[in-house]
Amino acid sequence: MSASPKFRKVLYTGKVRTAGGRDGGVSRSDDGRIDLTHTVPGKAGNGTNPEQLLATGWSACFQGAMGLAAAKMKVAMPAETAIDAEVDLCLGDDGYSLQARFNISVPGLPRDTAQALIDSAHKTCPYSKAMQGNVPVTLTLV
Repeated sequence: MSASPKFRKVLYTGKVRTAGGRDGGVSRSDDGRIDLTHTVPGKAGNGTNPEQLLATGWSACFQGAMGLAAAKMKVAMPAETAIDAEVDLCLGDDGYSLQARFNISVPGLPRDTAQALIDSAHKTCPYSKAMQGNVPVTLTLV
């Protein structure tokens, strides 16, 4: 584990209270923007699950990081840019783990430019940095 920097300016703190776990539990944010029920994947119900929530947050952050890379490269990020994110819950000999796939569409940009945005985003996105070495991810330009 690498040492933390001496100073780190906190830009935002997301606060959520979860009770009841992944089967019938609830999560609510302190500002009321999130109020949801958890449902086990494949089980009937209107809830979501941690894998969907991770896919949502990570892909949104990743796309934001792509936008920052585009601005730095002086490239207009297409409004139609989209990420189809998949997060798998896996069970192996070592217990539970995650793996992920991002299928990234950047229509209208040359392929090498789009790939450069993806590569840059993967290096700067806080979620990607947190997952590095822990969650295998495949990034595919589609």
